[in-house]
Amino acid sequence: MRETGLKFAGLWLLAGAITGCSSAPPPPPGYHPAVESAAPLPRKAQDIAIVNRITWGADTSSAQQAAPDIGRYLAEQLHPGPDDLPPDAQGQIAAMEISQKKLVDINTEIRALQKQAQDAKGTPDYDGLQKAYQQKFNDLAHEAAVRSLLRDLYSRNQLKEQLTWFWFNHFNVQQGKGEIRAYVGDYEENAIRAHALGNFRQLLAATLFHPAMIQYLDNQQNASGHINENYAREIMELHTMGVGSGYTQKDVQELARILTGVGLNLNGVKPKLNPKRAADYRAEGLFEFNPARHDYGDKVFLGQVIKGSGLAEVDQALDILSREPATARHISYQLAQYFCCDAPPDSLVNAMAASFQRSGGSISRVLQTLFDAPEFKASLGRKFKDPMHYAVSAIRASYGDTVVLNAQPLMNWLNRMAEPLYGHDTPDGYPLTGASWSGPGEMENRFEIARQIGLGHSGLFKLPADQKEPAPPPVIQATRYAQAMMPGLRPSTSNALARVKTPADWNLMFLSSPEFMYR
Repeated sequence: MRETGLKFAGLWLLAGAITGCSSAPPPPPGYHPAVESAAPLPRKAQDIAIVNRITWGADTSSAQQAAPDIGRYLAEQLHPGPDDLPPDAQGQIAAMEISQKKLVDINTEIRALQKQAQDAKGTPDYDGLQKAYQQKFNDLAHEAAVRSLLRDLYSRNQLKEQLTWFWFNHFNVQQGKGEIRAYVGDYEENAIRAHALGNFRQLLAATLFHPAMIQYLDNQQNASGHINENYAREIMELHTMGVGSGYTQKDVQELARILTGVGLNLNGVKPKLNPKRAADYRAEGLFEFNPARHDYGDKVFLGQVIKGSGLAEVDQALDILSREPATARHISYQLAQYFCCDAPPDSLVNAMAASFQRSGGSISRVLQTLFDAPEFKASLGRKFKDPMHYAVSAIRASYGDTVVLNAQPLMNWLNRMAEPLYGHDTPDGYPLTGASWSGPGEMENRFEIARQIGLGHSGLFKLPADQKEPAPPPVIQATRYAQAMMPGLRPSTSNALARVKTPADWNLMFLSSPEFMYR
């Protein structure tokens, strides 16, 4: 291939490579992929730019939905109805084990596989049974990723799906730890997605009581006399108030004491309890509050006295954290950084934080404030895409509602670009700024992915065992999205696109252009 071995030297060297020109068009003055473009959007392109920002990438369907009234489209995204996935996508999701079974039933099956393997130790059957046990975890995590990607690609409620990724990243868990591969689908579905546009206090509680978070941040090890501060620290540092917001190490310690006894019950056997505390025991699904492990002493948390009362202390602490002005500001900053700009101005963050506090933490109200702000409109087309946005938007722009049958190539691309679903090791989640994703190696990976998508040879639309010939390249140029983009392209991009000879080369050029790298 003409692009094989391409080394990054600016996006516009790619134009020369694919057109066979002896010299590539020069980059626009001062252009660098890590620097936000300063070129204003033409008025006709603004609606498409809004769609491109609040979705996983504009395509023909989303452009048609927004065309009659962009204001109504935004309102529908903030207050979503049915997902309306194409039947082929919904059918894939409906057939999944994670869609058909409750987490407690999945856990029962896992425990049975584990016991079979343990009982077979020292026998010839052990290796096969242990492999089956581990494969069960891999299958469950794979289903979760495929379900998530199908919704990102095809759901009518694109803002909801973006927020599901955002909040998962904010309340990050890593699937490789412990048994989280088995829990991650339920965590995304019931703790995150169910509250993505709802109330922050409820979202915070849903993550706290979920086995994926409890196991990831080791709170099952947090007990009276054996305090583990991991989860308490991350709640304050990452999930709510933020670093440098005024809380102290003593507050972290007191929150850790409040969280003692919050853990898991994976075998379904109720622990033996002192009759004096037995009424305090709580269990739902795999979650368990064990009063025998709880520190019942009084605590002083963020200046407020919390009497030792068991699980009710956790609710009091969450109420306090959710009402903190620092939490309103931290959450608003994160949302603004994700949906607007890498360094959101104080004026925007302050307005969003005020909406957060007035509404009692309504996520949709905070986002409405963001979308109404002049800073949001000024940022359109200038937010550099992270790998997830780039890969998903490229498929949406190229294939529209044609349903992916094999999501593995997309998952491979995300791995290659270092942003796999459920794969970030540390609790802070993936970075949200463009500079984190725009190095030479990262850009070269994007060019190769653009080539595969542009040629139609990605393998997305055939099952692994299918030997049929690849489909012809998609005709991106004819889509409503591409046509809406054309008036706003830089002259250098337009000129380069005009010189290409085949649909595949046009696709590669378009998907590799500076304009497509931004949202």
